[in-house]
Amino acid sequence: MKKRIRLKGRIRTYMRFSIYLGFILLAVTMSMFMVDLTAAVILSVFTGLYFAITLTLYYYNKPLIMNELISFATEYGQIQRKLLRDLEVPYALLDEDGKVMWTNSAFEGVCHQPRGYRKSITTLFPTITKDRLPGNGTPDQMNCDLEYEGRDYNVSLRRIPLKEMAEHSDMIDAQGYDGFLVAVFLFDVTALHLALQEVDDQSLCVGMVYLDNYDEALESIEEVRQSLLVALIDRRINKYISGLDGICRKMEKDKYLLILRKKTVAQLQENHFDLLEDIKKVSIGNEMAVTISIGLGVDGLTYAQNYEFARNAIDIALGRGGDQAVIKTPEAVTYYGGKSQQVEKSTRVKARVKAHALREIISARDLVLVMGHRNPDADAFGSAVGIYCISRMLNKKCHIVLDQPTSDIRPLIDSFRNGPDYEDAIISGETAIEMAGSNVVLVVVDVNKPSITECPELLKYCKSIVVLDHHRAGNEIIENATLSYVEPYASSACEMISEILQYIQDNAKIRPEEADCMYSGITVDTNNFLTKTGVRTFEAAAFLRRCGADMTRVRKMFRADASEYKAKADAVSQAEIYKKCYAISVCTADDLPSPLVIGAQAANELLNMRGVRASFVLTDYQGKINISARSIDEVNVQLIMERMGGGGHMNVAACQMEGVGIAEAIGALKSTIDAMEESGEL
Repeated sequence: MKKRIRLKGRIRTYMRFSIYLGFILLAVTMSMFMVDLTAAVILSVFTGLYFAITLTLYYYNKPLIMNELISFATEYGQIQRKLLRDLEVPYALLDEDGKVMWTNSAFEGVCHQPRGYRKSITTLFPTITKDRLPGNGTPDQMNCDLEYEGRDYNVSLRRIPLKEMAEHSDMIDAQGYDGFLVAVFLFDVTALHLALQEVDDQSLCVGMVYLDNYDEALESIEEVRQSLLVALIDRRINKYISGLDGICRKMEKDKYLLILRKKTVAQLQENHFDLLEDIKKVSIGNEMAVTISIGLGVDGLTYAQNYEFARNAIDIALGRGGDQAVIKTPEAVTYYGGKSQQVEKSTRVKARVKAHALREIISARDLVLVMGHRNPDADAFGSAVGIYCISRMLNKKCHIVLDQPTSDIRPLIDSFRNGPDYEDAIISGETAIEMAGSNVVLVVVDVNKPSITECPELLKYCKSIVVLDHHRAGNEIIENATLSYVEPYASSACEMISEILQYIQDNAKIRPEEADCMYSGITVDTNNFLTKTGVRTFEAAAFLRRCGADMTRVRKMFRADASEYKAKADAVSQAEIYKKCYAISVCTADDLPSPLVIGAQAANELLNMRGVRASFVLTDYQGKINISARSIDEVNVQLIMERMGGGGHMNVAACQMEGVGIAEAIGALKSTIDAMEESGEL
């Protein structure tokens, strides 16, 4: 039988409604025969005429109506196709391999391709590769951003399965078919990005400017010129900030508050904060150049949070020695400047204030625990011994946390333990955790980075923490310290604690073996008083000498054996002079107990070569590449090591690299030096 197209649904009911009414009329006619015969005959004639006309019209118009419906459906599909073709949103269809099958006019206009373009979508947008298309191990719908011919687009990729369509097809066998198409929509978000960027550029940023050496600089000139120097500095800072469309207000004699736009901060970064160098040029005969520190808070959720970021940033800048700018955001901290040497403070007022605060903290606790950094050196152990002496003066029990002492401080430990009452002075980290509690104070010396302390877990168990350090602060610091005393200009932690000791008690006196430990810390960190040595360094050494420190005993404790001396000499002899001023060498001391110490000593020796501005010695130790960096005064090696994930001082710094070999580490070091020289950071 020949199959015909049949109507169904509501349109079928509508078409047959007149016939249904005819049947009702027929029922009425039959009932009229019971009422009146004449009326029934007349109604029968009318009913017959109604059926004749209705059926004639139904069968005559039905083909015409079907043709009209088919025509409408066809035209409706054409309208949809035309609308899709003229859709303002760029749209295209791809096959499973990413080949373009169909595009609309807007897509062709964006890509400047003629109708019928049939190449891979990757030829138009290199970032959209086959493995990134939906259905190739990725979600059925995904978005990505791309830039094309100077405009920004958000690309929506959607997987369109063809399985259901194929199952109802009379032309193909759909069994096991899992093909699909990919619909591509391009949404132009250039205007949105420009608007968001403009809003971001206009967002408020808070900054603070501190004069690092205000009092020292004024003391270096005549009294009648001091007000002129201050006025020149004020004018230079205000003029510079005003030129950037910012607001600068003086809060105190040496402190300024800045209000800037984020766009202005970007300009400062591009100029590498040249205000730092401009202020140094202000001179009216003052012997000491004025330096400033800048702290900026950016991208905070509120203005108050930006202000808090700025305060944290300026604290970090001052903690790193000043003469630098620090930008703090919720995600990171960025440093600029810091090329000059820290200025040693001639006054010891701060040391006295910190000493009194430390005395109050220790006096209010029952037990004192003290620890330095992992793989402790003479300064870490010597400063820990200094805290031990302070605790004894205040009649408080103290323990030094030390798990695995290195061989280079073993003579110091033996000398310390030979004294009276030191049997249980040194304990392990596990024992310290068992002792920790609310009535225990933990003193952290010679380190302010929690991850490299002797026992990082101990920080979690002690509510009262004191930090005494001379290293520049970095991104990672010990949070919520009850007392923090970080002075980067100090030569060593032993120097700082020697000063504190003298304010803990009148006519303070310590034992000779304790004085030896602290004196050795100063000696090692200053390289026998050659680097970072100031007036207060010699004053601290003089105090320790009066307490019985013996230079001869200290020197004997740090004598190296023949194998260590040969390893150091070998590292010096094989040094490569990179760019005529950077000495790079490798220390191969795997069979020695303290290869890192040998590497550091070799780095110090390399500075004795004429023309060497900085030295770097690499040591492969415990699966990590350790780099010891040293300089005299021309290069800030701390900036280089920070770029490589480490830190330290301007003249003494280090870093560790994991998962690389010696050759790769040297390549990374050279690349870092090249990049920093090109950007003007060195």
